[in-house]
Amino acid sequence: MSGVPLLVGYIPLVDAAPLIIAREIGFAEEEGLALTLTAAPSWSTLRDQLMLGRIEAAHMLFPMPIAAALGLGGFNTRIDILQVLSHNGNSIGVSRALADRMRVAGYGFDFSDARAAGAALIAAAQGRLRIGVPFPFSMHAEMLYHWLGAIGLSAPQDLDVHTVPPPLMAEALAADEIDAFCVGAPWGSIAVEMGVGELLLPGTAIRSNAPEKVLAVRHDWAETEPGLTRRLMRAAWQAGRWLGSERNLLTAAELLSRRNYLDLPTELIERALTGNLVISPRGEMRNVPGYMSFHSGAAGYPWASQGALVAAKLAARMGLSRNEAMTAARSICRTDLYTRNLADLDGDLPEARDKVEGALDSFGAVPGVQGQVILPPDAFFDGWIFDPFAD
Repeated sequence: MSGVPLLVGYIPLVDAAPLIIAREIGFAEEEGLALTLTAAPSWSTLRDQLMLGRIEAAHMLFPMPIAAALGLGGFNTRIDILQVLSHNGNSIGVSRALADRMRVAGYGFDFSDARAAGAALIAAAQGRLRIGVPFPFSMHAEMLYHWLGAIGLSAPQDLDVHTVPPPLMAEALAADEIDAFCVGAPWGSIAVEMGVGELLLPGTAIRSNAPEKVLAVRHDWAETEPGLTRRLMRAAWQAGRWLGSERNLLTAAELLSRRNYLDLPTELIERALTGNLVISPRGEMRNVPGYMSFHSGAAGYPWASQGALVAAKLAARMGLSRNEAMTAARSICRTDLYTRNLADLDGDLPEARDKVEGALDSFGAVPGVQGQVILPPDAFFDGWIFDPFAD
């Protein structure tokens, strides 16, 4: 492999696919990069490696750079969000014991009605719910708090939220350390395959489209290495476009399944990429359109309003200034670099940095740098919206 060496960290999840595909299919090499991918055992380790300069870039949970911008997490290093790598891809699962109680009470596991699922979960819980999430500053946590809070549970006060690295989530469920989880693919499916859990909801049942993982770099690196930043962004974007074609998904699953990446059966990875999920050890299947997406509808664009939404939620829980938090989060969403570095790739480039989040219950158009950009539905199950400029 020829090109400028670049070290990028990731967590072994299906949504690391754009970086793996960028390396394996050759998009990185076409941009003059010799991309080396290094797996981290946990999100905190990955964050520390990036902040300490041991890697140049990282596959990262969307809220992690935002939390850092708010002074949460112990480091005072600015991390910029260059682009969104993936949307959706999370699932909520429950232990077999909890699932059995829910079924006895009449719940049918339709895998679509977030309100009914939440009510059934709360009714079947014995004491405080113990829920595993991969990291405190994650869309998994944000999703859970919004979902359960909207149906009457004071989240997070009425929950015991445990941080569990994704590869250990099924083991934590089997050991009765948690009752339920929210985790990225394929680790929900692993719990089903091990016979220790059942899937209750896809993340899309709570919000139909939400950013999940991002390409993150230190701000100082992006400023001092604009050429490498551009090359990396273009390689990742082109990999995302390749993943947006259904005909490439089996090849992607085979590449991701390799021992040096996820080291898991191709079938499990393909389920996540296609949205054809097995939700219980009984073999029940559900199809979830848009379960995970990488490209369509300006998927890579790092909307400042999405950063502001997460910042406002974190500020409310942590007792921080809402306006200051939102301003800090908006500043690290590098829409300027996205537009500048990807303008000639014939992609969707929105004209604005912000939109009203959760306002689309069907496909809608917004002005683009050239023509219109068609955005997918992004509604919350309870109809909640977030206007970044509302008082």
